[in-house]
Amino acid sequence: MSNGWMKTSPVVLKPKSALDKFFLYSKKLLAGVASISEGFYLVYRHGLYKQPNNPQNTRYVQHFCRQLCRVFNIDVRVHGEIPRQPALWVSNHISWLDIAVLGSAARVFFLAKAEIERWPLIGNLAKGGGTLFIQRGSGDSIKIREQIATFLSQNIPVLFFPEATTTDGSKIKKIHGRLLGAAIEAGKPVQICLICYVNQEGQLDQIAPYVGEISFAEHVKRVLEMPKVTAHLMALPSIDVTGHSVESLTQAVSQAMQQGLVELQYKALH
Repeated sequence: MSNGWMKTSPVVLKPKSALDKFFLYSKKLLAGVASISEGFYLVYRHGLYKQPNNPQNTRYVQHFCRQLCRVFNIDVRVHGEIPRQPALWVSNHISWLDIAVLGSAARVFFLAKAEIERWPLIGNLAKGGGTLFIQRGSGDSIKIREQIATFLSQNIPVLFFPEATTTDGSKIKKIHGRLLGAAIEAGKPVQICLICYVNQEGQLDQIAPYVGEISFAEHVKRVLEMPKVTAHLMALPSIDVTGHSVESLTQAVSQAMQQGLVELQYKALH
């Protein structure tokens, strides 16, 4: 990981005047409200709330995510093809922006805490759009795994982040593989899709990653002000779970993600 093309350097943003920020935030706010309004329109126009976990609904989720990427000034570039087979999808985790980016290319459902279902507006939109709400308890990974296995058995593609935390995008952290057991139980493959953010200087972007001590509100502010960023995506060959234990599958996923990220970054930065 010490090659020159892996290095990043701070990007110095030109300070914006109060008037510039006012117009920028107003533009983003209007675009965001328009996207969310369109999301509700899709949910009720096509009756998605009647069967929120219907795999066919993922095309509407994909459209909504593409609209969000435009709001946040993110171009998405896909290297190769993104498969559509029912699978347990996993990805490296860099930012809350990952959901919009991954959802714009892959037709998948995302996991969310059950509490989000009760949030005003956002909870209704997420529920209608097919977000899979998981009841999480203290160390209750078995129950979560069983819920995911049920979704997979119904050919519902599910994506989660096995690093369980965000990173700066330069490398893969430890993979927590307990939930990978859901793929084994359902007899579905594991599909890895990797992501990296590159700025206009051709370096790994350092604004998009949601890491460090920064608050969520402050990070949203920075994202709204950031120049256009390209999110690069690459799907790896799926991993057949036949004959795997949770431990061996975790090792296989970890190794594939590490090697795949190096390959993706090489493509994205050259």
